[in-house]
Amino acid sequence: MDKLTFKGTITSIQPRIRLTRSFDEASHTYLGYALKIAGTIDSDEREFSIGIGKAAQAKFNFKVNDIISGNCLPVPDPNMEPVDYYKVSKLSKISEGEPGSTSAPWELVPPELGVYRERGHRRLAARTYDTKCYSCMWGVRMPVEIIVDNWNPRGRRKYRFETFCYGPLSCKLYKAGPNRKVEGRNGVVYVEEDWIDEEATGHREPDE
Repeated sequence: MDKLTFKGTITSIQPRIRLTRSFDEASHTYLGYALKIAGTIDSDEREFSIGIGKAAQAKFNFKVNDIISGNCLPVPDPNMEPVDYYKVSKLSKISEGEPGSTSAPWELVPPELGVYRERGHRRLAARTYDTKCYSCMWGVRMPVEIIVDNWNPRGRRKYRFETFCYGPLSCKLYKAGPNRKVEGRNGVVYVEEDWIDEEATGHREPDE
């Protein structure tokens, strides 16, 4: 397949992370960064998203309002990616954008992926993400693959998206939303209680 050409303004840059769930167990795959762009792709003017690796982000230090261009391919399985396109080549920063917000929602150059891993996340209400945290470097929308029968990992899978926050615990925009539920074998359902988030972020001070 020929690659598509894109150009546009970054409206959001967040970590690109995939979450795998198996009843009460969860693991993360750190894929790079997800960039939302307002511009043109294959001569079509619209909003779209691309996925880049950590090396590309380290090279360009992209942030909200930068104008960029490149070539890309559609992702083969939308259930497994938080972006529309990936395998980006000929990536270029055409111009440096105006500084974004330095308070919630934070629109700075995002940190390395290891910083996200160390900070830990809290669940974030999908509506809050869509309306207030869309451009924040601490927000993330993860594709989730659920292994329904943890005794048969090659068996049935389910897919969905979940939103999370890696930002300061004191953020006034934050809303947790309902507890997440994970289907298991024989119809048993695991409910991820609040203490999971508290444990994952408890090592941080409120304003960290």
